[in-house]
Amino acid sequence: MIDLQVLTQAVGDLDEKTILTMINDFVATNPSGEDAQKVVFACQQGMAIVGDLFEKNEYYVGDLIFAGELLSKTIELLKPVLSGVATQKVGSIVIGTVQGDLHDIGKNIFGSMAEAAGFDVYDLGIDVSPSAFVEKVKEVEPQIVGMSGVLTLAIDSMKKIVEAINEAGLRDSVKIIIGGNPVNEDSCKQIGADSFTTNAAEGLKTCQGWVN
Repeated sequence: MIDLQVLTQAVGDLDEKTILTMINDFVATNPSGEDAQKVVFACQQGMAIVGDLFEKNEYYVGDLIFAGELLSKTIELLKPVLSGVATQKVGSIVIGTVQGDLHDIGKNIFGSMAEAAGFDVYDLGIDVSPSAFVEKVKEVEPQIVGMSGVLTLAIDSMKKIVEAINEAGLRDSVKIIIGGNPVNEDSCKQIGADSFTTNAAEGLKTCQGWVN
């Protein structure tokens, strides 16, 4: 059996060679779906280390992106084994970069990390209108809506989206988190969101707290 602690540490260290060697060797042993889930969980714990190091400014945005890509590769390799067992889902999130803003790096990092943590993530992309958010929330009934933006004008767009969700009578059924450079305590209140973050790892912790 694979050494899960070594794997967790390898993910935390962003040691691609070790991770891929371990995963390929593991898949070659024809493991059970349950064992594969334990491997995914070990990788998720490694991502938590990456998040902590990012919060301490020891890792940078590029490291977070790389960690997200590594995780995607790992899940891809494990998919044939995992397909036999429903990976435990913790909840669902609709995310998007708000209307008028085209930046998606933060959103993508958050989306990858949330997916790896067991969330179903519905990514609406960039420049997303209030009506598109409302339609998706009606369709998939998520627990959480995440809005991202880097430009100052994003604040106004976020406010309009929350108003649209309110008018559609959906506000009580979802928690709303906003993320990006211009967001802070004041803008969070002004927009009517439940929480704000400028850090993907921190935002994910908030979302996990909501669904637990």
